[in-house]
Amino acid sequence: MEGVDVIGELMRIKEKLENIEKLLRELLEREESYALMKLSEESLKEFLENEPDIYSEEDLKVRYR
Repeated sequence: MEGVDVIGELMRIKEKLENIEKLLRELLEREESYALMKLSEESLKEFLENEPDIYSEEDLKVRYR
């Protein structure tokens, strides 16, 4: 029976854990960005709903369908 390369296995496990940690950091950053964008969107929505419209549909020169 061959001996297990314990050091090699530990290094591979460490590398995989570092990759998982990196992916989790990226996921958390995306989640934070999404949360900030959603908060900003909600704040702007409320603000803009109370503002008068500057332009109407009649002001459009080109209409897209």
